[in-house]
Amino acid sequence: MLPLSVAQHSITVMLLQRAALGGRVDPLSELRELLHDAEEGLLGFDAISVIKPFLGDGFRALSKRLEHVVFLRYGLPPWTSAEHARHKRADRQAAASEAVHVAGWSREEVRRTLKIQAAVLEDDPLAGVYGGAPWEPWPPALACERFLAELERLTRLLGDGNRDGDGTA
Repeated sequence: MLPLSVAQHSITVMLLQRAALGGRVDPLSELRELLHDAEEGLLGFDAISVIKPFLGDGFRALSKRLEHVVFLRYGLPPWTSAEHARHKRADRQAAASEAVHVAGWSREEVRRTLKIQAAVLEDDPLAGVYGGAPWEPWPPALACERFLAELERLTRLLGDGNRDGDGTA
């Protein structure tokens, strides 16, 4: 079985956020959801939440700096408190669901060990959009293709940095 990629997880979080907001998500917010873990790609390391405290302040600071660089590159504003809270709900729900359906953790292990209290989804949001077997990790090339297609779609909608239509961002 393949591991679940950060790309696939990121698309899941984007789709969960879209569903939570009744489909009324602007491209800028969707792009921020899609890129919410981009620093993990730059680090080459996906630290699960429960081990991050053990990695220390230096790791936390580096992750924040990398997130800032990604947001700067794509013209994304920082999260507001309300936006970040909504994002974390979707991110935790995706993580809990992926832990159960992909990694084989029990719901109790997710709550006790991973410290994630979010409800576990039964339906895979990706299956409704892309088809395929629910909760099945995509091959790396397919995950890359789909992630890049979403990135291209959203940057095209945003005018690739030209938000005002007059040459200014």
